Amino acid sequence: MRLLDPLERRIAAALQFDGRRSWSQIAEVLGEPERTVARRGCELIEARLVQVAGLRPQSTSVIIRVQTAPGTTRATANALAQRRDSTFSYTMTGGVDCVAEVLTEADLMPALLTDEIPGTVGLVRAVSYPVMHYFRTIRGWQPDLLTEVEADALRAGVTTDTWSLQEPQRLSRVDNEIVEALCQDGRVSCERLARLTGVSNATARRRTEWLLQNNHVYIRAVVEPASVGLPVEAFLWIRSDPKNVEAVGRDLAASPLVRYAAAVAGDYQIVANVTAKDQAALYACVTSAPWVAHTKSIDVSLLLEAFKRGGRVLQPARI
Repeated sequence: MRLLDPLERRIAAALQFDGRRSWSQIAEVLGEPERTVARRGCELIEARLVQVAGLRPQSTSVIIRVQTAPGTTRATANALAQRRDSTFSYTMTGGVDCVAEVLTEADLMPALLTDEIPGTVGLVRAVSYPVMHYFRTIRGWQPDLLTEVEADALRAGVTTDTWSLQEPQRLSRVDNEIVEALCQDGRVSCERLARLTGVSNATARRRTEWLLQNNHVYIRAVVEPASVGLPVEAFLWIRSDPKNVEAVGRDLAASPLVRYAAAVAGDYQIVANVTAKDQAALYACVTSAPWVAHTKSIDVSLLLEAFKRGGRVLQPARI
């Protein structure tokens, strides 16, 4: 993974705040020439160092912790990554070989957990952790690369981390086609959306804004932590008294090191994905951060390889 230079990191951070913001607006906030920002930003996207895409909401989410047969871990992670309903798939250290998240409709969950997931190639055992509440998703991850003034100028109401589990709503043909296009390319222009759906530019713009404002699709910018100087990544499996879960979750969500944190059902109460510049920083995170005092135990699994992030497949389909 190539390390982004300082300007590239700032452009990536701007897209994390608002993935649909124009290059001219980003350049103005960053105080850089528009031509330079547009060129460097397009290069980041073309090289897939930053991927901007939409994600449809669903009513149910589950984190799946997987043990695999010897020699099959990468094949299992790849199979989970190729699922349309998975949002991430990683290989890990320790007692968990893979971890993945799946978003689906509530009535599909029984078949998912009893038939589909157990049939995944290489899988020996899977433990499911239904998500009850999100404290942070990668949509809200901001690794502290911009000043507060710049962040405030770029922050948009339709791209703040307001993800919630909800039943998908019935949409018109045009709205569904717009959502599908945004899921493929979160920066697709309204002019392109108009051509795809056969409506006027004004209608495409109005429908896109309505879909975003009403959370029928969520735009997120996917950035590899290692590319912005955070190469150490781990999952924390946290046990806490029920009365402390909310406080621990809020504290995790306030940290720029935390990409993802959710309250779950099962033998752990919170699952969090954290990043760090080195092992010492990760050690400090899990031993001396203020929220640690409100936990009973923390199991740490280091992330070895990401096959999918934010609903975007990162690795080619290989075993």
